[in-house]
This record gives sequence, C-alpha cells and structure tokens, in this order.
Amino acid sequence: MKVKKFLKEWIPVLALALILSLTIRSYVAEAMEVPSGSMLPTIQIHDRLVVEKLPWDVKLSFQDIVVFYPPVANEDKRYVKRLIGLPGDTIEVKDGMLYRNGAAVDEPYIMEPMQYTFGPVEVPEEHYLFLGDNRNDSYDSHMWDTPFVSRDALVGKVLFDIPTHLLYGE
Repeated sequence: MKVKKFLKEWIPVLALALILSLTIRSYVAEAMEVPSGSMLPTIQIHDRLVVEKLPWDVKLSFQDIVVFYPPVANEDKRYVKRLIGLPGDTIEVKDGMLYRNGAAVDEPYIMEPMQYTFGPVEVPEEHYLFLGDNRNDSYDSHMWDTPFVSRDALVGKVLFDIPTHLLYGE
C-alpha cells in the first residue's frame, strides 16, 4: 500500500521534472564545459558556460561568444568562439591586426597579436565567421577549408562563464 501511494504521488512529479529539464535543455539554455584553450584568456579550459539557445529571431552582435557546429568534415563537437564576421562583413587579418570592413578593430581580449594573414573574405548571407581569442592556437575560421558557419549550425550565445576555480575551489 505504501509503495503504491509513494509511486502515485511521485511519478507525476518526476515525469514533470524530466519533461521540464529536457525542454529547457533543448530550447532555452544549456550548460557546457570548455574542452580547449582556444578562447584563452577570456575562457579557461574546463570552465563551464551557460549557453542561451538561439531562437530564429535572435540577433547576434559583433564580438558575441557563440557555440556552434563547425563546417569541418567528420567533426561533430561543438565549438566556442568569438563572432568576428556578420553577414555582409569583409574580414581580414594582416600585420597582427583584425580588420572589419576596412577598419582596424581594438581587441583587448585576445591572447596575443595574430601571427598569420587571412582574407580579405566577405561573409555570405545567413553565415558567420568565428575566431578564438587565443588566435595563434585556435582551430577556427582562418584555418577551415570553408571559413563560414551557417546560421542553422549555431547552437546558442554564451550568457556567462563559470570559472573552474569557483566550481572546484582551485
């Protein structure tokens, strides 16, 4: 009798919790761990990010940090990078500087000046261009055969970063 009463009371609560959890994770927000140092010094390895899932009407801005699936063959991992090129932008890297639409961009968040050249490339409609903050050690748009990420490959925008030392007291 007690088991039946327990199940009758708790199964609906647990089912509702499971449904809400899956719905939130699929459509609203998700936590993820950063596996690499490509976003150093902004985001450390093993930091946790809270990622807002992107509804189709969300407008991304230059320099947002975004999670996406890269246009790389046989790659199914999600990447975390900084949005550098919006549709219609012309992006170029030369002499250690990033140029967006012909103007040099001040980037206080990068690890060090870039030691490579890239572009100029024009970002097509419904596509974006991403670079890591650790530019010289980041597998990103400047290295891919196809440097542009399609809008439908975007997962979400990073809302905030929870540093590893806060989680584990390191």
